Amino acid sequence: MSIEIKVPTVGESISEVTLVKWHKKDGEWANRDEVIAELESEKATFELNAEQAGAIKTIAKEGDTLNIGDVVCSIDTDAEKPAEVEKVETDAPLAKEESKSAKAQTDLKATPVAAAIIADKKVDVKGLTASGSNGKIVKADVLDALNNPGRRPGIVLFGRNEREQKMSNLRKTISRRLVEAKNTTAMLTTFNEVDMSAVMDTRKKYKDKFKELHGVNLGFMSFFTKACTYALMEWPSVNAYIDGENIIYHDFCDISIAVSAPKGLVVPVIRNAESLSMAGIEATVVELATKAKENKLTIEEMTGGTFTITNGGVFGSMMSTPIINIPQSAILGMHNIVERPMAVNGQVVIKPMMYVALSYDHRIIDGRESVGFLVRVKELLENPELLLFGKDPVKSLLEL
Repeated sequence: MSIEIKVPTVGESISEVTLVKWHKKDGEWANRDEVIAELESEKATFELNAEQAGAIKTIAKEGDTLNIGDVVCSIDTDAEKPAEVEKVETDAPLAKEESKSAKAQTDLKATPVAAAIIADKKVDVKGLTASGSNGKIVKADVLDALNNPGRRPGIVLFGRNEREQKMSNLRKTISRRLVEAKNTTAMLTTFNEVDMSAVMDTRKKYKDKFKELHGVNLGFMSFFTKACTYALMEWPSVNAYIDGENIIYHDFCDISIAVSAPKGLVVPVIRNAESLSMAGIEATVVELATKAKENKLTIEEMTGGTFTITNGGVFGSMMSTPIINIPQSAILGMHNIVERPMAVNGQVVIKPMMYVALSYDHRIIDGRESVGFLVRVKELLENPELLLFGKDPVKSLLEL
């Protein structure tokens, strides 16, 4: 019996996907529920599983664009399952590697002089470009590699090669949404700077105990997320978005975090961040970031979000104007922490400072609200104890 494996429905607005990779070759056996292929939609990458055990008959090819419901492959459930080869764990793999290494040196196509230099200087032959006849490595090739250790092998100096590569669905979606954000919002950016001394001191003092109790590292993202949730509750328009002629306000904070994944930028969501503890936020960040790097984020995990935080500082960015993640109305940009001389009570003091940027839709957020929001975030970060109640504990005690 042969059954067809079709492209499943992956979202209301998604009509096509791209076959990124086959995990099973044509004719290869697949067990039930085993991953046989990897598909990519405009929002996420997901796996295709075998519905029954059997031999795979591939129909679509890697790189093909498929519509929802198209047949990707068929599975012959009547095919005979191949006998499994037992693998015996011994020291043989190590012996094989040594044998391969010795054979590589024996089979090395090089002139006697070049071979002698390679052996003496322990030159990695993989980094050599052979220029001799019949692909033979000559003395000049070895000396060139030794004199230019940073040069990538196979790259021709002053070369002008060009490569053409098809845009992935994810990259096309990112492109379309960024242009749409620029063209459909009245986007403006306001800046401020934050003294990170208190946050850094808190992390240094408690990071080991925090890791011991909660099993996650104490990072900067939990401080920024917590500060933003308080500020969003105080400035609700920053946490809202326009829907036609209406404004949708949210009494919760679903914080989107921009994560760099192998196939492009993705923005998974921390749900109800206002209700999470610092450890809860850090654990969620780790979970989402790990899934992003492994291309295992679901569409649900990237859908929604009322406000976005992006951290260009991890790449060394000192200042930027982040683009709004539509339909949201604002995005906060974190940047690199740099020690700078600051005036404190008439004295010059070296402080670890970070520039922060808030890009916002001026149609819904006024200047007073955007600046007030950013000043509030700054206040909370420079006084981490305020993150417990959202205000000074003593004032809270005195009901001031």
